[in-house]
Amino acid sequence: MALSNKKHLISEQEYLSGELVSEVKHEYINGHVYAMAGAGVNHNRITMNLVRQFGNHLANTPCEPFSSDMKLKVKNDFFYPDFMVVCENPNEYYTESAIIIVEVLSKSTRKTDQTLKRLAYQSLPSLKEYVLIEPDFVDVEVCRRENHWQSEHSFLGDEVYFATIDLHLSVEAIYARVNNEDMQEWTEKKIENGEVGKLNAI
Repeated sequence: MALSNKKHLISEQEYLSGELVSEVKHEYINGHVYAMAGAGVNHNRITMNLVRQFGNHLANTPCEPFSSDMKLKVKNDFFYPDFMVVCENPNEYYTESAIIIVEVLSKSTRKTDQTLKRLAYQSLPSLKEYVLIEPDFVDVEVCRRENHWQSEHSFLGDEVYFATIDLHLSVEAIYARVNNEDMQEWTEKKIENGEVGKLNAI
């Protein structure tokens, strides 16, 4: 999550005003601001896959997907989730009513996403599903409010059901174009079995 943080406390309004002119995004936690690290190519591919698939599914509905430029307010803190679904009109710069939140993990964010953010997001009354996705290998973890936030893991060959919006999405679709060892082996097997052409595998 953080590359650096300012030591002194600032107000919510100071934070929001600062974000309007800052070239770097910051999250705001307990009065402190934390600079956001840039994301890698696999991270971006996963996020864009979700934006495309969810966007198509949610067309002509009250709900819409947002990527990491939309802030999420949880109590007095502000976060930039990698992806979320919102069904109520957000404030111009943030929302407080995400129903699905997705974080794509990395070495620098894994601990925060699995602990601090998990607890913060699960305190959000609107949230129904929290999803953690590994970019360096294939693992989609879904935690549902109705299941007391217990983890459910899905892998290649599985289908993930986002019950909140009635969307079935294959793990393969979530990882489309992602280049990691699991996806390379999966694609090679499909080519060997004649399930996909080499050009289509790129």
